[in-house]
Amino acid sequence: MEKYLYIDKNLAKIKETISIAQKSPNAAADVTLLLATKGADADIINYLSQKHGMIHIGENRVQQLLEKYDKLDKENLSIHFIGKLQRNKVKYIVDKVSMIHSLDSVALAQEIDKRAAMARRVMDVLVEINIGREANKGGIMPEEVDDFMDNIATYQHIRVCGLMTMAPKCYEKSEYRKYFRETYRIFIDISQKKLHNIQRPILSMGMSDNYDIAIEEGATIVRVGSAVFSNSNNY
Repeated sequence: MEKYLYIDKNLAKIKETISIAQKSPNAAADVTLLLATKGADADIINYLSQKHGMIHIGENRVQQLLEKYDKLDKENLSIHFIGKLQRNKVKYIVDKVSMIHSLDSVALAQEIDKRAAMARRVMDVLVEINIGREANKGGIMPEEVDDFMDNIATYQHIRVCGLMTMAPKCYEKSEYRKYFRETYRIFIDISQKKLHNIQRPILSMGMSDNYDIAIEEGATIVRVGSAVFSNSNNY
């Protein structure tokens, strides 16, 4: 559709950037582009699915997900939850999402496990790392990830598939690299010790302003929103 021509152009540019970034020696062979659909309506999401074959979308607010859920082309979409998740909201999404990217406490793990058991499913999750050690952000501190993984290992209805991080806001784009590089080192260590039975462990990091650097440093999923949906060349 002509009204979505800007999205076609944005997506083409993003795919080209991903392709270039994947030439880095540390880049994963397969990188999944996840559309961070905060603020995007169901019509645009369905257009991206039906015309461009985009499968993976990520919502970061439970209420927004619920509002658009019935309008989505769910047969062709894999819905991820990528935002801060409160325990009392787990029950609303446990039957709707394929993965939760923001597991950051034992209490939340307990709630996800309980609700997934009630839904008779196993929920795929990523453990969120607070790589910038920021007091106002969620996530497990890097030095505590190993113990945290041990603490949640007994839950039968959670499958830890990898790690996720959100880098602190950096004024220079090149500054993101150190955070992604540190996360990748943790990811490799955890994958060898804890995720060795997962065929393709997941490392979710990188957003619209830094996804190329994240790919160069080993991300397997990048969460891109404004670079797709902005009707402007100034992203």
